[in-house]
Amino acid sequence: MVLTPLPDSRTEPDGSAVIRVLSYNVRSMHDDTEALARVIRACAPDLVLVQEAPRFFRWRKAAARLAKSSGLVVLSGGATAAGPLLLCSLRASVERTEDVLLPLTPGLHRRGFATAVVRIGGVRLGVLSCHLSLQRDERLAQAELLLERLASMGVEHSVAGGDLNDVPTGKAFTHLAGQLQDCRAVAPWGGELTFPPDEPRKRIDAVFATPGIEVLGCGVPTGLPGVSGADLRAATDHLPVLAALRVPAV
Repeated sequence: MVLTPLPDSRTEPDGSAVIRVLSYNVRSMHDDTEALARVIRACAPDLVLVQEAPRFFRWRKAAARLAKSSGLVVLSGGATAAGPLLLCSLRASVERTEDVLLPLTPGLHRRGFATAVVRIGGVRLGVLSCHLSLQRDERLAQAELLLERLASMGVEHSVAGGDLNDVPTGKAFTHLAGQLQDCRAVAPWGGELTFPPDEPRKRIDAVFATPGIEVLGCGVPTGLPGVSGADLRAATDHLPVLAALRVPAV
């Protein structure tokens, strides 16, 4: 069966905007970076919520290379957010950005959020990329901090996404889906499972939207122009999640 394409990005006459949001764990770009760039370009996103961006030696140059090869620009994040990174197209104008480091549990990895407020058409939108903990209790606490951060951004509409390290029946995932729209559940499109890429068994990556945003479709993209299944497997150790959303004007 041929997958119906998601709507293209556009600004409506009333100022509302259809946007494409991609969430993608890139495993510090340790895999096939050319395949990675092909996948991102083919998704034609306005916003990319990256996890496991390069964090160490010359990380800014690596992030810039990823953005350039994908036809995008760096918005915020990277090492200063402990891995989450935001990329955007030139369609987005930046109002402000903030990288947030989360409380550190001794013996566990530092985690953080990359956040921004952008304007697209007549839309003002909060954006957050996250990579939640492998430890259950810390992960649940971070999910609550994510909700608090969105509420404090001073915008009516927001999107958040990332590698949750949790499945839809898990406590952290359920906590987020109780207050935000789990875009895949609201408007399924494409594939469902995101990890591992060879034989995916779990949905641990997701895009969420605040109430009031219309979800037009969300899932793992398949049949992308110029992208093979081998590209998706070679790019990184997660499959991407692409969402099309209609955001009301301010």
